[in-house]
Amino acid sequence: MEEILQPEVVIIGAGAAGLMCAIEAGKRGRKVLVLEHNQSAGKKILISGGGRCNFTNLNAGPGNYLSQNPDFCRSALARYTPTDFLKLVEAHGIGYHEKKLGQQFCDTSAREILDLLLSECAEAGVRVIYGVHVAAMSKGDRFRVDTSRGTVSAETCVIACGGLSLPKIGATDFAYRIAEQFGHRLVETRAGLVPLTFQGRMRSFCSGLSGVSVDVEANCAGKTFRENLLFTHRGLSGPSILQISSFWQTGEELSIDLMPDQNAVDLLEDAKARDIRMDNLLSQKLPSRFAGQFALEFGPLRPLKQYNSKERAQIAATLKKWPVRPDGSEGYVTAEVTIGGVDTRDINQKTLESRKLSGLFFIGECVDVTGWLGGYNFQWAWSSGFCAGQVC
Repeated sequence: MEEILQPEVVIIGAGAAGLMCAIEAGKRGRKVLVLEHNQSAGKKILISGGGRCNFTNLNAGPGNYLSQNPDFCRSALARYTPTDFLKLVEAHGIGYHEKKLGQQFCDTSAREILDLLLSECAEAGVRVIYGVHVAAMSKGDRFRVDTSRGTVSAETCVIACGGLSLPKIGATDFAYRIAEQFGHRLVETRAGLVPLTFQGRMRSFCSGLSGVSVDVEANCAGKTFRENLLFTHRGLSGPSILQISSFWQTGEELSIDLMPDQNAVDLLEDAKARDIRMDNLLSQKLPSRFAGQFALEFGPLRPLKQYNSKERAQIAATLKKWPVRPDGSEGYVTAEVTIGGVDTRDINQKTLESRKLSGLFFIGECVDVTGWLGGYNFQWAWSSGFCAGQVC
């Protein structure tokens, strides 16, 4: 690419949003070039959903996204829906299934979704170049993108290179630097959908239970998620914790209902006359390893009838509202998404075009729109990429 290439559209980033945008722009007859700094496309696609790609959620709507402007994503999600993407999946003969709560997964491999996108790109005449690092970008009559392999000149430019999550697969702050260069405001970023960590005694408690999973209801900042909690060597993970982590702020306390379907007071009162230890009673409702460690928090193990009414009330209250205060999170290294990003006030919600500079677009994770766990972030990628691809 030593010569100056002159496509009509240059897209920076060959992830979910960038490839979707390229497909739609190419279908319109636009000459599209995608630049990717990794040696291959869609690395995040390939590792998602345990390698099976939770590629959308049938329930995707504005209420499933975090943003300073909760309504910003409404237009794009309405214009390109989960059903629209499912039709594309079916057209390529990809087997899929609903795991739970509207989550759609490939039957075999996430590779099928990436192959679908690359196949559609090829059919639309899109060119993708890998291993290209962008050094600088400017705008005169056209956009000028100076790269490690030459210069690209284009009528329009789409920034689709994601956020800060998972730097091991190439995440950088490039999108934010470009946004600021052209006058865009940024919403402060932080790691989302990320395991939470502890220090001291609570860290030891969690480490001793590493690998144990419990069905819980996690609560924080007025949000509640009913999913599994997973103990790790550093703290807490699992779907319920990943979900609530996006709403948790440093210093805040989480409240965890360890028995969402059980009246803990009745459980303990009904068993108080029986010659059964508390850990053995709790193990009937909770994983035995956790039941044992939890029971030890209230003193030496003994038959439930030896606890007085005040102690039983305290145990029941803790089972329903177990208070934990994380010291932090595992950060961008393991976070699935980046919360915050390019401020939506400076972006057209229908087209994803910059309000600061005509012909410049921001799509996907780099925008201040972050979905819940469960396919919502991929749907935002498809929807925002589709909308930008109609006009760029």
